[in-house]
Amino acid sequence: MFRAITPTLRRWFAHRCAVCSIAPGAPVCAGCAADFFPADAVRCAQCALRLARAGDAVVCGRCLRETPRYDATFALADYAPPVDGMVIALKFGHRLELARVFGELLAERMGERLPRDTLLAPVPLAFERHAERGFNQAREIARIVARRLALPLAADALARVKHGVPQERLTLAARRRNVRGAFAARADVRGRTVVVVDDVMTSGATLDEVAAVLKRAGAARVLNLVVARTP
Repeated sequence: MFRAITPTLRRWFAHRCAVCSIAPGAPVCAGCAADFFPADAVRCAQCALRLARAGDAVVCGRCLRETPRYDATFALADYAPPVDGMVIALKFGHRLELARVFGELLAERMGERLPRDTLLAPVPLAFERHAERGFNQAREIARIVARRLALPLAADALARVKHGVPQERLTLAARRRNVRGAFAARADVRGRTVVVVDDVMTSGATLDEVAAVLKRAGAARVLNLVVARTP
């Protein structure tokens, strides 16, 4: 009997929200979308830092003091429960189905906002981390976004040519030093809008260095597309 109903249960769970697993959702229900992936969250137009006040093209104080090399950042959510747990489950628990969830949500959020000349480029992992995990979560997310929005994916547009210590252990100044010279452009990006895809944006040091590399290679604009932004 159990074997007979297993396919039915699988179909039921397949159409449940990826967050609460209760309400119907593809990939998340309306309630969880509003609570944890709010489209109306006020963020810095440059770095996507969550801000308290509303307004058009709001820029945070840090970006006003020191303008990043990237042109804009779009974040799906804050790096807070339950999204942080989902990101960790993807990266360290091999929950690759969550890459599909994040990719579909990002594609839905961006819609027609990305120009047709957009090139999607995932941030490459350090060799050691890629070997440990067997996959690059940014690449998996970018693959879904590219497919949903019919945009070209330049999976190897960026290469990591220098490996440092994990960024989470460092101060902001040390993070910037740690990633300086760590990336190289491996694709023709001249005159293109490049959308750099990553899972989490913390200080922005990595994405700032990536943007500098892409602009030196001739990219016209560099936008960041991330799942979660830390407070």
